[in-house]
Amino acid sequence: MKTLFPHTIENTTGEKITFLRITVKDGIEYLEGENEVKPKAGPPMHVHYKQDESFTVTSGKLGYQIWEEEKKYAGPGETILFKAGIPHKFWNAGSDILRCTGYISPAGNLDYFLTQIFKSSNENGGQPGIFDAAFLLRRYKSEFGMSEIPQFVQNVIFPMILFVGIIIGKYKKFNDAPLPM
Repeated sequence: MKTLFPHTIENTTGEKITFLRITVKDGIEYLEGENEVKPKAGPPMHVHYKQDESFTVTSGKLGYQIWEEEKKYAGPGETILFKAGIPHKFWNAGSDILRCTGYISPAGNLDYFLTQIFKSSNENGGQPGIFDAAFLLRRYKSEFGMSEIPQFVQNVIFPMILFVGIIIGKYKKFNDAPLPM
């Protein structure tokens, strides 16, 4: 499934991402985008195993944290880089909409993964449905991880849910899912 750009996704918990384009600079692929985050909203602690993620704040106040480190903040004009393999989270730490530009490199399956996670979250009251989460986090486990989900759930519960989902036909909607990196 090839994504046409620009491509905007939004969830009910206050995040909006517009994937603008894929560019190649010096042989390195970048998925460029913009995001808007409502006050106190933002993704949970997560990791991109193969991708760097960068944000430049254009307006508002970005709160961010690297796993087991102190919270930090960035304002307009400041750039934050999360290197591949480093668990992190970010949120709108101000009272106005947080706006950022940024990139993920290489693009991998981020657009597909987040589109499906946001869709599932919107359909399930703000959290991805358990069958969708089990499928997406297992399929793309070489690319993405959710650090706040206990390892027991990821290693024991999710495989059982995935098995049940296969038996009852929950994953037909993912027939066009791209292969993991």
